[in-house]
Amino acid sequence: MSRRPNIEEALKKVSSRYELVHASAKRLKQLLERGEDIFIRDKARGELIKKTFQAIEDIAQGKVQVVRIKKEGGNG
Repeated sequence: MSRRPNIEEALKKVSSRYELVHASAKRLKQLLERGEDIFIRDKARGELIKKTFQAIEDIAQGKVQVVRIKKEGGNG
């Protein structure tokens, strides 16, 4: 049985599901810059996991910080 990312914990670190999608996409881009392979090896378990999974886990575990930038001006 494969593990699933801890989405509930990740949602506690952001203000909405949309922000989680946006933040995890940015984190995934950072992980992909370290190598073209879509999988990385989980050092603790020795198993291969997708970088998309790792991006969400990094947010859930607080390894990366989601920064919110306020827009200036009125309603946008």
